[in-house]
Amino acid sequence: MTRTSNARAAGVATLIYIAAGFASLALARNAPATAVLASIGSFSALVLAVTLYAITREQDRDLARLGMLCRVIEAAPGHGEIYFAVGSTIFSWLLLRGRMIPAGLAWLGVMASALLVLLLPAQIAGFFGGPRAWSSPVTWAVWLPLLVFELTFAAWLIVKGVAAPARRQAA
Repeated sequence: MTRTSNARAAGVATLIYIAAGFASLALARNAPATAVLASIGSFSALVLAVTLYAITREQDRDLARLGMLCRVIEAAPGHGEIYFAVGSTIFSWLLLRGRMIPAGLAWLGVMASALLVLLLPAQIAGFFGGPRAWSSPVTWAVWLPLLVFELTFAAWLIVKGVAAPARRQAA
């Protein structure tokens, strides 16, 4: 696939992933619907793993591979949020370092994702209302900037795509 095709696929997958996640929260009491939405979300995470790897691998193959693996693990049932946050931090950093998207947008992704990496272990440990505590204002305060990044990033990928990565300088 071309860089443009990968960018558009990643943008669409991001929007589907977000929609499936919110619909799953809204339909939490409907087990069959939640199962279908979880499958859609998992498949979207896998598409994101492959497409974001393809976009960022020229910048740093090892980090891009680690980001891809985080997104793959995120697709499995369980506490995938931490893998999402780590993968998002890595991919945002590679996009920033490669100047593939606007710097402000990439920095928002790096900072929001890194903050989530710090919050999630505390939340899983029982702070801020415990795991999956969407009623906590701290949870919303941390996830909201990442939601803004993800929606803006998805739109950017669909409309503009990504620039070729900046050349890395030899050490």
